[in-house]
Amino acid sequence: MPKGKGPQGKRITLKVAKNSLRVLFNGRRRLELSKMGIAVFPKCLLELADVEEIDLSRNMLRKIPNIIEKFQNLMWLDLHSNQIDELPAEIGTLQSLTYLNLCNNKLTTKGLPEELTRLKNLRTLNLGLNCLETIPTTLGALRELIELGLFDNSLTIIPKSVKKLPKLERMNVKRNPLPEFAKEDEPIDTIKRIESLYLVEKKDLCNSCLQTCQGERDELHKLEDMTPGPSDKPNFSSLTTPNSTAMDNQEEWRIK
Repeated sequence: MPKGKGPQGKRITLKVAKNSLRVLFNGRRRLELSKMGIAVFPKCLLELADVEEIDLSRNMLRKIPNIIEKFQNLMWLDLHSNQIDELPAEIGTLQSLTYLNLCNNKLTTKGLPEELTRLKNLRTLNLGLNCLETIPTTLGALRELIELGLFDNSLTIIPKSVKKLPKLERMNVKRNPLPEFAKEDEPIDTIKRIESLYLVEKKDLCNSCLQTCQGERDELHKLEDMTPGPSDKPNFSSLTTPNSTAMDNQEEWRIK
């Protein structure tokens, strides 16, 4: 490996890329390049720039080049589980994009370009498992967004413009230091506990209170009488003789 350079990864040729092309049930063409050890975006993919879907997940990509703008038919882009720390401004030119998965990368707030908000048809955006400390308020411009993943970041606030997106149905913000999750709700104790106990002598009670106490004491005694006590002998009803009853004189059944 040359000095000062990162991992070279696997070299993807046009032949390899063409062999990775799949036609889905809906007629879309997808480049399936997941888990191939790719460290640099393959330029040969420009020969297949008319595809609708690209899966480059689980590789070693650090950068997405500006040539991404050549993929104008792209509707679905999966880049999760790479090492991407920033997106190019040209990502905003992909006007047909409806699905963008950037989960499990190294994106910071600075690495999110303002042009991301130009993806007017985006319905799913996953930014979970990154290094985001804030979310740009401009993401509120993604009016078609239905699902937004923000889990496992360092967010302390979610902008109102994002919370009020008109079509947003699912927003995952778990495992962020958000104030509303700072203090977990205490479990509800369904058992009534005695907080204070006052002891008084019988002679100090009025007739009404005395009758109430005596009545409750009688109820407790009834419950005690109903509670079955421990049996003197263990009984194993489901077993056959000689073990159906543990006999005092064990020699008796042995002789039989």
